[in-house]
Amino acid sequence: MANTKSALKRAQIAERNRLRNKSYKSAVKTLMKKYLLAVAAYTANPSPELKQEAQARLSEAYGKIDKAIKRGVLHPNNGARKKSRLAHRLKPLTQTAE
Repeated sequence: MANTKSALKRAQIAERNRLRNKSYKSAVKTLMKKYLLAVAAYTANPSPELKQEAQARLSEAYGKIDKAIKRGVLHPNNGARKKSRLAHRLKPLTQTAE
């Protein structure tokens, strides 16, 4: 337990920030999973609608990753790596379909 008022306050702030960071990270993971499911559906049955869905999910995931970077939840290199890995999932599929 904290011994001083300032230490107590710092502990409270750290807990608040931990919960905020956790929610951002969880949202990023959720959007990444939704995107990967959309890519899997597009792979199984290529159609313009499913491609559009995958692109929309990718955009959502990029937005959340960028916001997490801006807020300091993710390191910029970590965010760039996540975005790169997401893009590499869809790129070969769209090149063969065109």
